[in-house]
Amino acid sequence: MATTRFTRTAAVVTVGALSAFGLAACSSSDSGTADGEPITIEYMHRLDNGENMATVAEITERWNEEHPDIQVKTTKFDGAATDMILKLETDVKAGNAPCLAQVGYSEAPQLYVKGLLMDVTEHAEKYKDNFSAGAYAGMRVGDVVVGLPQDVGPLVYFYNEAEFEKLGLTPPTTLDELNADSATAAAAGKYITAFSADEATHWLAAQSAAAGDTWFSTEGDEWVVDTEGEGSQVVAALWQGLLDNDHTLKADRWGEPFTAALNDTTLIGHIGAAWEAGFLLDTLDGTEAEGQWRIAQLPDFGAGQLSGPDGGSGVAALKGCEYPAEAMEFTNWFNTQIDDLSSQGLVVAGNGTPETPEKMLRQFGNQDVLAELSTATANMNPDFPYAPGFSTLSSMQETAAGVVAGDKKVADIFTTAQNTAVKALTDLGLPVAE
Repeated sequence: MATTRFTRTAAVVTVGALSAFGLAACSSSDSGTADGEPITIEYMHRLDNGENMATVAEITERWNEEHPDIQVKTTKFDGAATDMILKLETDVKAGNAPCLAQVGYSEAPQLYVKGLLMDVTEHAEKYKDNFSAGAYAGMRVGDVVVGLPQDVGPLVYFYNEAEFEKLGLTPPTTLDELNADSATAAAAGKYITAFSADEATHWLAAQSAAAGDTWFSTEGDEWVVDTEGEGSQVVAALWQGLLDNDHTLKADRWGEPFTAALNDTTLIGHIGAAWEAGFLLDTLDGTEAEGQWRIAQLPDFGAGQLSGPDGGSGVAALKGCEYPAEAMEFTNWFNTQIDDLSSQGLVVAGNGTPETPEKMLRQFGNQDVLAELSTATANMNPDFPYAPGFSTLSSMQETAAGVVAGDKKVADIFTTAQNTAVKALTDLGLPVAE
């Protein structure tokens, strides 16, 4: 099994050399005012303003009323996440970037390396216990914390309870049960999982996390990169067996065959991200299958009741933020407005269980869905941070497509991840030792 390391100290020096923007000076006001006047913090986000949602503007208005010395101005970015990142990069270079911005967990490390984000560890650490450990890890870059978590995507198990009962099945709690139940379902022309090549990057990484692996970690003064650990081997063996025996549906998650299989009850189970609960069953509304599905915790992948992160985002401080302490104070407050953020359809990273909305109650047969998702959030592997260049691991999807075509093995996907991670770090100018 290959491991790759890079020296943390050298990496920090390299970050300074790489940054085209420099390390902007930051100050913090003890009183929450600047020269006796209220300070203003700007926050850019991509959250929705839909019907029956508590909007960011509405939530922030409450903060502003309660904190006259620290006023927050919000801006909604309507484009894609990648477009927002490009805008932030331009704004940081020009010196007019907002203090805070919503960024994906897998994006944060590379943004920090490129000089877009600042180290707010001393200000963020005081709030870490307000969030699940796994979510908080998403805002770490090595030993540096760049912000606070907002929403998460722990893996859970979705299943059609009515169809399971017909087959005499209950949701699997171990991989042995998952394998046995898959065989039973396949014999009846059903599938209790789907192998989705188009989701391979985050989806399989999250399963490795659930199996107890840590892909990017530090030992002493060195980083360790290992995407082919024991957990990944367990995940590879699971899916290779299901594929070889035709016991899993081969369908891209965002393709029509997946939805069709869901609708005609060919697909009656699914390992997916918690955020899918907001829309997974929309096509079943008004049909006989409405209300038949439920959510369970992920089967034990061999490391106990762990889940792994598949998506999610936090609020990070950008270079040039003048008031990082106050910015983190607001971010902590905002990201722990549990019910308000849940109304947005988010699986909230903050501790607490929000009320499950009517739509989810209807679609999941009155199950307290958000309580189940809160459990999954608490169960996320607390030691699975991402590394700079993680976005380039999308090459895993190409290898996964080869697996579906029969040209590759599932283990090859994790080898692709290892090789790609090494190249990504090298291309970013970070020192890498074999």
